[in-house]
Amino acid sequence: MLTFPLAKHARLSVAPMMDWTDRHCRVFHRALSRHALLYTEMVTAPALVRGGALHLLDHSETEHPVVLQLGGSDAKELAEAARIGTAAGYDEINLNVGCPSDRVQSGTFGAVLMKTPDQVARCVEAMSTATSRPVTVKCRIGVDDQDPHKVLPEFIARVAAAGCQHFIVHARKAWLKGLSPKENREIPPLDYDLVAQMRSLFPGLQLSINGGITRLDEAAAFLDGGFDGVMFGRAAYHQPWDILARADREIFGDDTAPVLDPAQAARLMIPYIEAHLTGGGRLHQVTRHMLGLFAGRPGARNWRRVLSEGATRPGVGPEVLEQALAQVEQAA
Repeated sequence: MLTFPLAKHARLSVAPMMDWTDRHCRVFHRALSRHALLYTEMVTAPALVRGGALHLLDHSETEHPVVLQLGGSDAKELAEAARIGTAAGYDEINLNVGCPSDRVQSGTFGAVLMKTPDQVARCVEAMSTATSRPVTVKCRIGVDDQDPHKVLPEFIARVAAAGCQHFIVHARKAWLKGLSPKENREIPPLDYDLVAQMRSLFPGLQLSINGGITRLDEAAAFLDGGFDGVMFGRAAYHQPWDILARADREIFGDDTAPVLDPAQAARLMIPYIEAHLTGGGRLHQVTRHMLGLFAGRPGARNWRRVLSEGATRPGVGPEVLEQALAQVEQAA
């Protein structure tokens, strides 16, 4: 259920991250923040349209507002995937034009699409026709030897004309050859100033910034500086309490929102864990996303150890979570 207009939820969002932001992770993040906009892992359009992998769209009503991120480059196929995602109940459909991995490149989508803005525009237009949900784009400032000062404004102008009103820009180039996905998140220099220039060039668009942002006060500064949204990546995963627990009050201005302490947040997950186990799931499928909950606090190491070692054992349940919490409470 949306508390605000979707554009306001985007003031703070958690990036789509492969193997990380699955449905269990999103339920956990939602326990910390009522308002942050959450994203799925990237789901490829061929997997939905040709492969029938509709289980990839499974999510809980508690996750909303939640965005489905699609990967693909065929306009017709992406349109059908957007229809499927809309029917599954997602609040927004996002197109990945930023992932630099070899696997994504081999499918001719992700960051390689920065080279073909006309193709991206065709995809966005087809997707927008197929769904009543907003269609958004997450992109880089350029790839390889492109000049971002030339490429980024041309890309945004072309894709906006096709119907995209919200761009989430990772403020780095992507090098498609020679750097791993991890290196592409760290080595290419950040250019926040260039992304900021897009605000004045395209005042009618919604613009969110991503890349290298690790603290809530940094996010607040970007918002105060005129950005419409800030997207956190790995910081929100590895330090979820630090990023999300105070966001509702400090970023969204909701003075009624509770600020759970980490132990409260952990115990809030127990009913969800019990339901997951009853359905045949394993404890570690949920708790692996909770390892960073006590980051920087006494007992954090033992919390991670108990969960990492104990949650993978057959037949275990929430008692492992309580054992891990006991270690934290003892250290405190």
